[in-house]
Order: sequence, then C-alpha cells, then structure tokens
Amino acid sequence: MNNRNQHRSRKSAFVSLSIAVLLSSVTTACSTSTDAPPKDGTASKEEAPPAGKPTEIKVMADYTIAQPPSPDNPVLKEFEKKTNTKLTVQWVPGGDYADRVNVALAAGDIADLIKIPSITTPLFRQMVKQGAFWDLTPYVKDYPNLMSLDAKIWNNTKIDGKNFAVPAGRPLDGGGFFSIRKDWLDKLGLQMPTNMDELYTVMKAFKENAPDGKKDTIGFTMRSAQMIEEVFTGTVGKWKEKDGKLVNMTLEPEVKESMIYQRKLYQEGLIPQDFPVLKETQYWELATSGRAGVTAETPEALFRYTMDQWKKDPKVAWTPIVSLSPKAGGKQYVSQGSGMNGVLAIPKSVPEAKMKAILSFINYGSGGEGLDLTLYGIKDVHYTIVDGLKVANDKAVADSVGTGSWGKMFSTPVVDLWQYAAGMPKEIYERNMKIAGERSKISVGDPTIGLVSETDLKMGADYNKKISDMKTQVIIGKIPMEEWDKYVEQLKKDSNYQKITEEMNAEYQKRKSQK
Repeated sequence: MNNRNQHRSRKSAFVSLSIAVLLSSVTTACSTSTDAPPKDGTASKEEAPPAGKPTEIKVMADYTIAQPPSPDNPVLKEFEKKTNTKLTVQWVPGGDYADRVNVALAAGDIADLIKIPSITTPLFRQMVKQGAFWDLTPYVKDYPNLMSLDAKIWNNTKIDGKNFAVPAGRPLDGGGFFSIRKDWLDKLGLQMPTNMDELYTVMKAFKENAPDGKKDTIGFTMRSAQMIEEVFTGTVGKWKEKDGKLVNMTLEPEVKESMIYQRKLYQEGLIPQDFPVLKETQYWELATSGRAGVTAETPEALFRYTMDQWKKDPKVAWTPIVSLSPKAGGKQYVSQGSGMNGVLAIPKSVPEAKMKAILSFINYGSGGEGLDLTLYGIKDVHYTIVDGLKVANDKAVADSVGTGSWGKMFSTPVVDLWQYAAGMPKEIYERNMKIAGERSKISVGDPTIGLVSETDLKMGADYNKKISDMKTQVIIGKIPMEEWDKYVEQLKKDSNYQKITEEMNAEYQKRKSQK
C-alpha cells in the first residue's frame, strides 16, 4: 500500500474478499503506460525469445491472494515460452515473507532471483557489502523497461551509490489516503472537507446524525490512522526535510497536535474505542456496514471492499478525498508512495550470462506485451476488452493472475494501477484518474526511502515501540499529555536517539551528492 499503501500485505478472512483482490489485480484500464513512456522500438515492441536451451531460473517471491499460481499455470508457461526460460517459483505468503527471506539469506539458500521486501533489510545490506549479490549498475541500462522507472526510485534503492537490485516499481502517486461517504455529506448538506478541522466537523455530524440509521455510528474507522499525524507533519513517516536537513518530527510540536486531535476524536466517540486492537477485517466491517463515514485505502481497493455495499444501495458513494491541510489556510497534503514494492536481487553465485538472462526476464514482464501478461494474463483466456477496459473472467481467478502474484516479481508502475477494480463503472474510474492527477501535483513522500542508520538498525525498534505505545496511551487517556512532553525532552537528551538523526542526515547528504 505507502503505495506505502501499494506496498501493505492483506490477509482476508473471507474467500470472497480474496477473490475480489485477485479480480482487481488482473483488471485495469486498457492503457499500460508507465510513469516514463517506453522508448520507441523497445518497451512496446514484441521481441522473439532468445534462441538456444531455456535458461533455468529459480525464483522466490511473495503472493497476497488466496492461492499462488500452480507449476502448470498457463501464465507461467507463456512467460517461459516468450523468454525461453524454465521457471521454478517458490511462492511464499505475503504475511510470512520477510521472515522467510531472512531465513533463506542466513542459510545461504538463495534463489536465482529473490524478492527482497525492502532495500533497507539489514541482512541483505550486510550480504551486499560482503559481495554476495550482483552490482547491476553497469547492466540495467541495457534493459529499457527497467530504465523507464522514475530515476528517483532507482536512486532510492542504491547502496553505496550502486544498484544491487531492481526496484519492483509501483506508481508514486494515486495510492492510499482518506476516503469519505459523499452521499452522507450530501444528505447532511455538508461540503467535502479540505482541512482537519472540517474533517472533525464532518465526523461529528456523521456520529450525531447517523445517515445510515445505525445507532453506533462513528466518524473514522482508524484504518491507517498514522495518516492523521502525517497530515499534521506534512510528511510520510517521521522524517521531513527542512532547510536541506532531515528533522525527526517525533520531537516536533506537530506530532503533539495530531495526538491532541486524535484524543478529542476518541473522547467524543468519533473513532472506535477499541481501535488499538482492531483487525483488518474489522476496519472494513465498520465501513461497509454503514457505521463509519471515513476510512483510508487506495481507490481501487476502496471499491473492491465496498462494491457489495454499493450494489445493495446504489446511493452509497465512497469517494477519495484529494488532500487535506492541518487547518484552514494551511498547506494541502496528500501522501506519495515509495514507488516500489520491494526489490529484485540476483546472487553473485549466478554466472554473468545467466544474470543477464534473468534481467531480460524481468525486463520482459515489466513492459509491453509482457506487462500485459503480468497484470492481466492472456487475452481472450483471462480477460476481454469491454468499453475500453480489460475485464477479468473466472479463468483469471482460477489461474491466480495479477499484481497479487506475477506482479510481485516485475515492475508494474502503470499510472492507473490504484485507480481501477473489477466491476468499477467507467465514470468512477475516470473520477479516480482525475483525483490521482490532482494529487500528483502536491504529493509528498518519505525523504528517507532506502536510507539507514546503523544505530537505528540496532536500537530503533525499541524506541519505535515505546513511542508508539505512548502515543496510543495518550490518545485513549491512559496517561496525561504531560508524560509525552517529558518523554520528548528525554529523547532530545538521549545521545543514542540523537545519533540516529546524525547518521540519517549523513546518509541523506551522501545520497544528494551522488545524484
């Protein structure tokens, strides 16, 4: 999802939702243009597979659908045919993937092509420095679909100024943010909120008036609740650039303002009283049962999860909010994604010729006809084109096609990836695309993507847990705000915590000098 939203793993408790996830991942708009258009005669050109004996490639990748593709999957066979490869894929459930990757790396049991959850994965970085993975910097320039990725994404995945992995690219913009029941706004005569004060007023009106007639109506589900803080701080995550330097916003007044805001929501019953322990399915039950008027998700997933609700009552109109500011007259904010869903690495144990064949394989699935195969499957087998849109069929579901499977091992930064879902009317798709365009003009991302602090790797988890726990305790009123103030002052004097900021800034300046 951080397209952070594009990069979140979701495990549904219901098979119907799993199927909906799959359908949406194999169905999108007919256009497959990327953030940077393919070069003439390269990305969009259909090329014959290389001659000779097929290259055997072992792949380790995650999946986030009900079932992974089987060994006799027709899409797999088509990839083999088009790229002259013999594929053996180890599919690992998304929720278990990070742990399984660490086990594989530690054991030295590394596939020819392995998906790494994040360029900051400590063990991967350690092994890179030990020479265990190919430096792909001199090679990737020969693969046009890979080079069509935004240069910012490539830069954010460098280690010591070099690219040891291919980003599994995703769109930078148009991902997850707040969404609202516009039909509730219309029913109550309210305008679309543009700042957090207006959003509070709307949520209060939703609770007091219960537009769907539910006695226990609330305002916001609290799904992706960190977005409240990010609107106040104006950045994704805790780091923000000010005057050319990184500032840890945890220690700044804006974070306290967001906690005061959330505490007010909690005290007035505008958010779930048990939000700290809610599960993923419970957030969506609040939204789809008519008990909440605000939630957070990508536009395509928003439609997937609320489609049945909309079909039962066509007046239901979940609508993405373009952006919000902390207060009236403030700077509008909407989050930008990381531009990737992990990275694809090749161990140095793979011979150079095979490494190049693997890059050709990734290149094929990341553009042109190969990208169509990655996202939608085989035309007239897995989808048909209706009213200019690719529409998946039952065969696509049976064959586990799409971004929840094949898309995990390729770069899929199509501009409408987050905007379309199976069954979505064209007018909603066009609205989503318009909103995505407006967001792209003002979106703000995490300036520290790909950067690491050695002190943070060793001690950051403990700090982060304490900070997160204290925020929650303040919001639900278990401890007074004064305790937070004292803790902030303590962190400002903590040499190890301050060292994290120093190291992050050193890495940030190093990256800027390498551009």
